Amino acid sequence: MRSFDEILTIAAARKGGVKAVMAAIPTPLTPDQLAAIPDNRWLAQMARGILQAGISWKVVENKWPGIEEAFLHFDISAITFQPDDWFYDLCEDKRVIRSPPKLRAILDNAALIRRVRDSHGGFGRFIADWPEDDFGGLVQWLKSEGARLGGNTGPYMLRQMGKDSYILSQDVVARLVAEGVIDKEPTSKKAHAAVQAAFNDWRAQSGQSLTTISRVLAQSVG
Repeated sequence: MRSFDEILTIAAARKGGVKAVMAAIPTPLTPDQLAAIPDNRWLAQMARGILQAGISWKVVENKWPGIEEAFLHFDISAITFQPDDWFYDLCEDKRVIRSPPKLRAILDNAALIRRVRDSHGGFGRFIADWPEDDFGGLVQWLKSEGARLGGNTGPYMLRQMGKDSYILSQDVVARLVAEGVIDKEPTSKKAHAAVQAAFNDWRAQSGQSLTTISRVLAQSVG
């Protein structure tokens, strides 16, 4: 497995220098900044990812003000106290993307956030406190406990919210394969553990965030 600096050199050669590689990489939020994000914004970002899956993101963006209104601005308490037939009203609401499975997933994730809020003092606090060296475990937790947060939907949500993260995009997977970390897109616990171990090694070598390492790996291929 090449060192982080060696992979950065490959990316720099492809993209026109180290400065160009690093230019657009976001800086993750601190744990306290993550913890301060209101619960409704976590649900809103989950909803965006769920609704965007398989359709034009522009459609979701254009409808977003109406989606916010229809979902009561993603107020967790307000949503989770609605009567059961509210879901059926949503399915007929022209302000939203009228996909019953997606709408149900958003309501299920509201219930998840409420449970976490009640046990940890806030969903953001829970995310902030998750160990930095086990990001893969957080991704798997979202997949198993959340609704429609598998694949890259959960990681992209975390990245958008400012959590230090890696995303197993096609290009990142290609670099991991090239480095002998995995031999294909990871699906098993063993493969995901190998990915996490590699990112932890690169972070220890470089002092860079998971977000930076992930973006550098991607740019070394794509």
